[in-house]
Amino acid sequence: MRIAVRMALAGLGLLATGVNVRGQTPGTSPAASPNPQKDQDANEISAAPNRPTFASTAEMVQFGVFEIEYGFEAGKGHQNINGLLKWGAVKNLELWFLHNPLERDAGTAGLGDSGAGFKYKLFPQMKTRPTVAMLYLATLPTARPELGAGTMAHLVQFLGSKDLGKHHFDVNLGVQFVGRPQLTGFDRRYFTALSYSRPLKGKWGYTGELAGFSRQNAVTPATMTLLNGATYNLSPRLVLDGGAYFAAYGQLPRFTVFAGVTYSIANLYHLHPAHRK
Repeated sequence: MRIAVRMALAGLGLLATGVNVRGQTPGTSPAASPNPQKDQDANEISAAPNRPTFASTAEMVQFGVFEIEYGFEAGKGHQNINGLLKWGAVKNLELWFLHNPLERDAGTAGLGDSGAGFKYKLFPQMKTRPTVAMLYLATLPTARPELGAGTMAHLVQFLGSKDLGKHHFDVNLGVQFVGRPQLTGFDRRYFTALSYSRPLKGKWGYTGELAGFSRQNAVTPATMTLLNGATYNLSPRLVLDGGAYFAAYGQLPRFTVFAGVTYSIANLYHLHPAHRK
């Protein structure tokens, strides 16, 4: 976990000291949208994926836009289908609902845990300043104990995102309070992530990440993952991804593959013109 913390601190330094590079498009992740959108119509919808990394971007879905992220992952003894629903309810505020419709661990399958929360943008990206946001998520124990946390959990993170030309960086620092089943109180663990993305040829993009949790208690050790993935923009509002992550340590499958999709469905306020901004 010390390595992850050092990487995150280095990333924060990079974000804080970033310079304005020619071609920079504040608020747009290169992996999700390789081409600058300076001529784009103001009403055109563009996706703002958090996938495929464990880190969440500080950038927001557009005001009024309802967006979904779905994917699957498969490793030895572990498979799941995971989903995230996001809505830009008001300016600078996203409402989140997470759920795992299918979780399979050690031969036992069923519904996974769910979650709800919000992301709030504190500061937009400027020439020398990253986008900064806060994320809160509550884990709802909808899975059987052998498939989920078995208790409520609360996660608070600070998110930073910065574009340096075609290079995009996301840094997450947070703490999670996990309830103790059949006991009172909470265990505490810290989350750190540093992710990088950039466009490749055509509609392709690359993303890589170092992420992990600190030790939670005597039976839940620290984790660290190294992720590499590719993205493909079918359109500004539809992004596919796929790749794999390696567990450097922790109670995780050593090697896990994943694939998924992010799709911006519609601006819900535009369906009812009276609610337009």
